[in-house]
Amino acid sequence: MASDNEYWLVAVPGGKSPEREWNAISEKLKPISSCFKFSIPDLKIGTLNSLVDLSDTLNRLDTFVEGVVRKMAHYMSDIIDPEDRDKLHENLLVGPGKLPMENYVARFSWDQAKFPLRQSPSALAENISKMVTQIDNDLKQKSSSYNTLKGNLQNIERKSVGNLMTRSLNGLVDPKFLITKSEYLQTLCVVVPKAMYKEWQHSYERLSDMVVPRSTELVTEDQEYGLFTVTVFKKIVDEFKLQAREKRFAVREYEHDPQALEAERKEKEKLERDLKRQFGPLMNWLKVNFSQVFSAWLHLKALRVFSESILRYGLDSNCVSLVLKPHRRSAKSVHQALNDKYYHLDSMPLKGSKGDDHIDIPGLGLNQAEYYPYVFFKMNLNVLEK
Repeated sequence: MASDNEYWLVAVPGGKSPEREWNAISEKLKPISSCFKFSIPDLKIGTLNSLVDLSDTLNRLDTFVEGVVRKMAHYMSDIIDPEDRDKLHENLLVGPGKLPMENYVARFSWDQAKFPLRQSPSALAENISKMVTQIDNDLKQKSSSYNTLKGNLQNIERKSVGNLMTRSLNGLVDPKFLITKSEYLQTLCVVVPKAMYKEWQHSYERLSDMVVPRSTELVTEDQEYGLFTVTVFKKIVDEFKLQAREKRFAVREYEHDPQALEAERKEKEKLERDLKRQFGPLMNWLKVNFSQVFSAWLHLKALRVFSESILRYGLDSNCVSLVLKPHRRSAKSVHQALNDKYYHLDSMPLKGSKGDDHIDIPGLGLNQAEYYPYVFFKMNLNVLEK
């Protein structure tokens, strides 16, 4: 069953009149599929062996380029504001006309400026490989830089959220609760579950011999915990921590440092500014290069259709190439209609075994379940699909 975002690239021999063949196919498929011409120009043709080798190369390259297309779309989705994620498709546009992907596929026109017809299909494939590899490397570098910045900001923000067991205590503890200039005494901050407030009040003085009586104060609380201060002699701090832990009271390390709090605030503001400054250029780069890679992907598909058509039907076949978008729940009917019309080209797929084993088709990168008497390649435009 074809997904709602799946397009099919199909080629069949055009015989003496490719235009008549196109009209016959489109008329036959009209009730069950949208049908568009897939305009592939006359490309240079090498030897049969070179086309077989090229077919294997294009299969591997197709997988790689599709992966980069999806990686870029996913990264765009990751960095965009969640509230704007439903508008992500407005950034996934292709070509000089900034078309939605489905429109670009349906209206495909070979870009001779980027992919000159004087070059052989092998050279075109190599150029696509180099271009997409460079973009992929640039994406890794740019995303790493941006992610590091975003991660640093998240680490700072994480300190100001969460419960009292994990969040930073900076700004939560008023200095008036702390003894800071005593040679013998030290104020500790202790996180106590709310259900254990009474237990804390009754037991904290007995957790060690040298706890200052009636020295505990509730500083702040959240939904789960309360933060208490308690004053003890410095010589028994380690013992008090141990005894408190056994009672399920957590002593948090804290030293009041107004300069550290201000430095943390300034660092957060700087990271927010840097992140905002980088976001715009990064999104623009992603949009421009997503368009480049998606366009390269479709040209690569055209190369596959072209080379496979020559291998299947020969130089004089006058092939008709089409883009099909089967209507919902009509994929099987489309295949059946094409099989009925082109069964004579190759009966192999209709003889297939019903077992679990698949027969590999040399040069196609397909198994028998995906092989038809007509040239057939799929293109799933749901680039955010996992």
